[in-house]
Amino acid sequence: MPTDAWHLTEDVEDFHARARDFLHSRPALHNTPLTVIEKLRTAGDADGTAFGRLEREGEVSAIFYRRPSLRLHLTPVSSEQADLLATHLSGLGHALAGVTAEHDTATAFAEAWQRRTNAAPTFRQGLHLYRLGTLTPPEPRPEGRGRVVGEPDREQLIRLCSEFVAAVGEVPAVDADSWDSSRFADRHFTFWEAPDGTPVSMAAMTSMVAGMVRVDPVYTPAHLRGHGYAGAVTVEVSRAALAAGATDVVLYTDPANPTSNALYQRIGYVPVTDFAMYEFS
Repeated sequence: MPTDAWHLTEDVEDFHARARDFLHSRPALHNTPLTVIEKLRTAGDADGTAFGRLEREGEVSAIFYRRPSLRLHLTPVSSEQADLLATHLSGLGHALAGVTAEHDTATAFAEAWQRRTNAAPTFRQGLHLYRLGTLTPPEPRPEGRGRVVGEPDREQLIRLCSEFVAAVGEVPAVDADSWDSSRFADRHFTFWEAPDGTPVSMAAMTSMVAGMVRVDPVYTPAHLRGHGYAGAVTVEVSRAALAAGATDVVLYTDPANPTSNALYQRIGYVPVTDFAMYEFS
């Protein structure tokens, strides 16, 4: 009787060739592995990342990747498949700092990892995943306009991204020296400018992969919030993604922020599923 089996590699091109159809089958759900794997392929260096695919008779049904930070990113699997992966990785002596996955998958793997290694999982953060339905610009539209960010804006962009990282508690921090290696360097940014030309909000989108674009990050400095700038700039980048041919435009939100969740739903984003992040002792 055919059984599931996990296959591991550090060859990003081989992994992509075997897992491409699976990843492209659900671009919205697989948005993060799609962008991460494409970035590694473009760089021509997997940078110590380990990849795995779950196969039965040559058919891929799930994948994972583990970055040098030792954080595991896993697509949805059953609790039995999560236990199979935990058994396989622990048997090979792999270390893990945590897991990020769809909520039930992350929970199942965290529990399986604890059974296999005695490493206690701690819930770190939840995320809502949204996909754009019908784009609905907010009314009234705030004063100002959207403007694509260019090289002359680099200093201001780095400053805003640094503020964003500090505001959400993201690590590592970003500055002019670390910008080129940061997760922001390959994004396509747009500013929302006040009538006098002052940037009051920003949003970015990833390059398109499998018809999918992810909006990330969206940030308005605290003293400028409450004027509709975030909604306006999100509409700008969402419209640009659609104009470029995107069939899936997605974004993540913090479940603990009702303001942003309500905003994105008002402009046409529809809930897809919830994700969870666990840390291991």
